[in-house]
Amino acid sequence: MTAPGRRSSTFTRLLRHGFTDPSAAERLLESAELAPIRTDPVLLDALGATADPDLALLGLVRLVEAQASRAGQRELLDTLIAAKPLRDRLLGVLGASAALGDHLARHPLDWHALVMYEPQDLHPGIAEFERGLADAADPVSLRVSYRRCLLSIAARDVCGTTDLAQTAAELADLATATLRAALAIARTAAPEDAAMCRLAVIAMGKCGGHELNYVSDVDVIFVGEAVEGADEGKAVRAATRLASHLMRICSETTVEGSIWPVDANLRPEGRNGPLVRTLASHLAYYQRWAKTWEFQALLKARPVAGDIELGDTYVATLAPLVWQVAERENFVGDVQKMRRRVVENIPVAEIERELKLGPGGLRDVEFAVQLLQLVHGRGDTSLRSGTTLDALKALAAGGYVGRADAVQLDDAYRFLRSMEHRIQLFRLRRTHLVPQDEADLRRIGRSLGLRTDPVAELNREWKRHAAVVRRLHEKLFYRPLLDAVAQLAPVESRLSAGAARERLVALGYADPAAALRHLEALASGVSRKAAIQRTLLPVLLGWFADSADPDAGLLNFRKVSDALGKTPWYLRLLRDEGAAAENLARVLSAGRLAPDLLMRAPEAVALLGDGKAGGLEPRDRAHLEQEILAAVGRAAGGQAAVTAARGVRRRELFRTAAIDIINSYGTEESPASADQGALVDLVGGAVSDLTAATLAGALRAVVRDGWGETLPTRFAVIGMGRFGGHELGYGSDADVLFVHEPREGVDEQEASRAAHTVVSEMRRLLQVSSADPPLLIDADLRPEGKSGPMVRTLNSYEAYYRRWSLVWESQALLRAEVVAGDADLGLRFIELIDPLRYPAEGLGDDAVREIRRLKARMESERMPRGADSTLHTKLGRGGLSDVEWTVQLLQLRHGWVEPGLRTTRTREALAAACAAELISGEDAAVLDEAWVLATRVRNAVMLVRGRAGDTFPSDGRELAAVGRYLGYGPGHVGDMLDDYRRTTRRARGVVDELFYGVAER
Repeated sequence: MTAPGRRSSTFTRLLRHGFTDPSAAERLLESAELAPIRTDPVLLDALGATADPDLALLGLVRLVEAQASRAGQRELLDTLIAAKPLRDRLLGVLGASAALGDHLARHPLDWHALVMYEPQDLHPGIAEFERGLADAADPVSLRVSYRRCLLSIAARDVCGTTDLAQTAAELADLATATLRAALAIARTAAPEDAAMCRLAVIAMGKCGGHELNYVSDVDVIFVGEAVEGADEGKAVRAATRLASHLMRICSETTVEGSIWPVDANLRPEGRNGPLVRTLASHLAYYQRWAKTWEFQALLKARPVAGDIELGDTYVATLAPLVWQVAERENFVGDVQKMRRRVVENIPVAEIERELKLGPGGLRDVEFAVQLLQLVHGRGDTSLRSGTTLDALKALAAGGYVGRADAVQLDDAYRFLRSMEHRIQLFRLRRTHLVPQDEADLRRIGRSLGLRTDPVAELNREWKRHAAVVRRLHEKLFYRPLLDAVAQLAPVESRLSAGAARERLVALGYADPAAALRHLEALASGVSRKAAIQRTLLPVLLGWFADSADPDAGLLNFRKVSDALGKTPWYLRLLRDEGAAAENLARVLSAGRLAPDLLMRAPEAVALLGDGKAGGLEPRDRAHLEQEILAAVGRAAGGQAAVTAARGVRRRELFRTAAIDIINSYGTEESPASADQGALVDLVGGAVSDLTAATLAGALRAVVRDGWGETLPTRFAVIGMGRFGGHELGYGSDADVLFVHEPREGVDEQEASRAAHTVVSEMRRLLQVSSADPPLLIDADLRPEGKSGPMVRTLNSYEAYYRRWSLVWESQALLRAEVVAGDADLGLRFIELIDPLRYPAEGLGDDAVREIRRLKARMESERMPRGADSTLHTKLGRGGLSDVEWTVQLLQLRHGWVEPGLRTTRTREALAAACAAELISGEDAAVLDEAWVLATRVRNAVMLVRGRAGDTFPSDGRELAAVGRYLGYGPGHVGDMLDDYRRTTRRARGVVDELFYGVAER
């Protein structure tokens, strides 16, 4: 007897053998049922070898109790001790699966199925499983027979007799035999239907691919035909009844539970389409309507039950369509978009535990392999396997995937699938979530051979394999391309030039020959630079392919690399800072403007390394002006000084364009910005501040070069239009007014000559041909327009505005803001014009009618001939002009009493008008949305084409690039144009009401 407070030797032995509840185990061992074998050391050793010794012992006691007689109990226990194969198989199953333990307790004689194996039983096929199900005459008996067969599969699995691939194949073969048995039951129940039709059951998904899980939906497609002499319509209806009955037999819950759901939603039109179609109907659908993913699904199509001849004909008929799918426009984009959609639909709380669908999960491997099969399977029939691991092996053998990558992916896939199997086997429930309970994790880890610290080892191995998949699944497409061009030592198999071109075309490259030349130039040789490029390019090529113009992205990357290849920091930056490489890829493939700015000073790549919060954050006007004035001060001569200022401007334009593109495209770590208005404000503010700082620098340079430190006259630059409104785009001119005031004692004519010289020299130097983009100054909004003097004194402005000012000039002055030069003079100019732009008592009726007349005239006369007015961002229906004139009319009429309207910024004025209840919140939102969208389109056109434009591009690639910037994926250009027309049409309705007075307010 054990002394109080001391543990028994049995308790200690149980702990040593892996039991987590030794007290409960000790009580079970003391039960009468186990008395004959209680002291046999073989029993504890066998239990300790299982995944969960506690569960195995409990299952064994229940099984012994369930035997019908003492003789039955004795037979079971004697065999258990004497026959090691039975002991390992039975206890292995009981320790891994509570569900199969329950089955054995309900059907206690089924343990005999595990006693001994004939040689053919080691790897049974469909025929053996059909024999195992032969006695099933109804759904209940079918379930019992199915579980008995499943018991033998699980036993071979947990004992290591079969590996992952063999287990998955056996599960698929058992499913095939089960579908055949279910169809036989359905036919027996409806012999007239069976006699009228031919019905083929086509397995899809993992069943079709011969790689089924323990618990999974069995995906199928049904094909029906009439027997000779039967009416086709009646035959299809009969086949539909048989198919429906088959599904119910397998799916419905009985006293023995269910087998698995039979899912026919992969059929044409999904759940909305007919359950059974004829072969001709299937073919017509796939020829005309099927989407890319439907052809991808057909990779795994395999006839398994019913009329196999009809099933084989179905597969042979559709196969040519499957292997042509890679020629479809946006093929790769469609497949990758479907993968992204799957990930996006995973609940946030579950994504880290998703073994199948999460990042680095099973689906990543499967999608990558299937994509490569579809690209290269057209010309290489060895790749046409529905089984993932077989296809991966064939891809490696053919050089389509690097051998080392294939080995790593094979290992990762086997481990992740084995985890999935063990998770499902426990309760025989369909799940892909890794459990959180430590006992569950311990059981899974032990079942996979991790015995030292099962939970920690399992988590470590799982994360390691998931990281391998995440790292490799996209590189699979691109690394063999580099092997094909790198001219390194020969490898066993290498992607042929034709296959490389084929893959590049499928990935969206329009000129694969040029792309291969670029890859060869970048990655060939044994230098350290080439080695780093070979590491970077697989990922970069994927990011380029995600854009509308992958060719341009790769070409631009080659240019930047040629320019910076010898600098020690460039490739190190891209290799070591993930943000820098992805940011560069986005910038280089988004259009012409940003790459052009970068090529003129490639060292600006360094800005991309700090991500959104660092190097790419736009700098404020004070810092910009300080840097530009310092650069001007160091330069020798006015031209050199302005050149220095323009160099800073070029770099800062690149910075702004880069953050705009990155925010619009999004990155792997950060999604695209959902606040389009914020992006517009960011660009408008940054470019306007940069323009103001550049003008300040040019002014300082010209004055210093001609007069030293002091100009004979005070001089100020007034921003107008979009410049004054902080709304400049990448391609906008700088609308300005120039004002001066002679210094005390200076002759007025001398002062005027000096002021005109300053203006002339600033304009010349800022647009002289150079490597930097010109800054065009437009002073046409000055008094008397092009006929008037370029610069006036403050007194001259006052006299003109007092005597000659027209209503359009008051409207233009709403945007006036001091941007450079003498701040005091600028403020006095603003004080001078305030009564004009915010007239006391508002505008009179005549002035309102004049503004409306001018607007109508502009619409009719200034719209370019042949332009589509529904798509012109500036002058078109509901475009920038419509919104701005409407807001400005509200400012002119109500600015004198509403301080919030006294702003140069369109969106601020619109918000103020809404706050003052001059416009409804709904109407304000409509106008704001249209204005933001039109501004975004203009920015996109400049980024994509490298030159300003007010309409959508006509070139298909450029139009797609604009769409990508605006958040529209491949193939959705039509949606973009429809959305633009819809948004601006609504805005025009508000403009008609507010501006033209359809309903006077």
